[in-house]
Amino acid sequence: MACPCGSVEDVERTLYNALTPLGFEVYPFKIGWYNAVLSSSLHLPYPADTLAVVVLSTPSMFERAFIPFLESRSCVGVTDPIDQCIRHCITTCVSQCFPGDEVNASYDYEMLPSRKPKFLAQTAAHVASAAYYYQRSDITDDPWGEKKMFGVCIHPKLGGWFAIRALLVFPCVVVGEELQQRPPPDCVPSQESRVELLEKFNFHWRDWSYRDIVPTAERYSQKQQAYFSIPPGQRSALLRQWGLFSGTDSGAQTLQPRSQGGDTVS
Repeated sequence: MACPCGSVEDVERTLYNALTPLGFEVYPFKIGWYNAVLSSSLHLPYPADTLAVVVLSTPSMFERAFIPFLESRSCVGVTDPIDQCIRHCITTCVSQCFPGDEVNASYDYEMLPSRKPKFLAQTAAHVASAAYYYQRSDITDDPWGEKKMFGVCIHPKLGGWFAIRALLVFPCVVVGEELQQRPPPDCVPSQESRVELLEKFNFHWRDWSYRDIVPTAERYSQKQQAYFSIPPGQRSALLRQWGLFSGTDSGAQTLQPRSQGGDTVS
């Protein structure tokens, strides 16, 4: 299964073959596309033509990767079980598929010493054409005055039923003309729908209605919805109730909307 860092096509195909069966999607992009839309303080420290790949989890990840991960008793310690599972899947993929090559992985929950996120997940998904990042600036007649409004990514096939999990950077791969930037699918094109989306996400995110702003091909299972509907600190107890976890409660982050994360509650 080993595949040395080669062309963009090689990397994308290898990641696709390894991660898609586990319920993930992968989208390549150039570091320069990401840095071009952000202030210099948020730039990723690589040349503009360096290859990066953003990794999304789809609804099937819960049953394909997370439940088997718990059943294998691989979950240990006090960190969030989902975070452990994602790291395990990606670390295993990288070590098996790109042995000896430099691949730098960052995860949506990781922070720099400055308390800034290691990467802005929704920006990465937008420039990679994985999902459209709808923000206040996409509203022509802003109705919210001084209220702070967070933006949210919507996937053309999954709506809001997905999460942006990780960023992989391949310093050894220089991207040429073979990778052209495309705009992300604008699946919420009307102003009325965009206002509805941002209001649902900011004011009613607990009911998850924003996730269904567009027709979706796949949604979280009832078991998955039950898991993500409760505060992170209570999730380990639910897993123990299901007979899937024997560790201590996780010290996960507070349940709240994220302005740049992959999802509200994963």
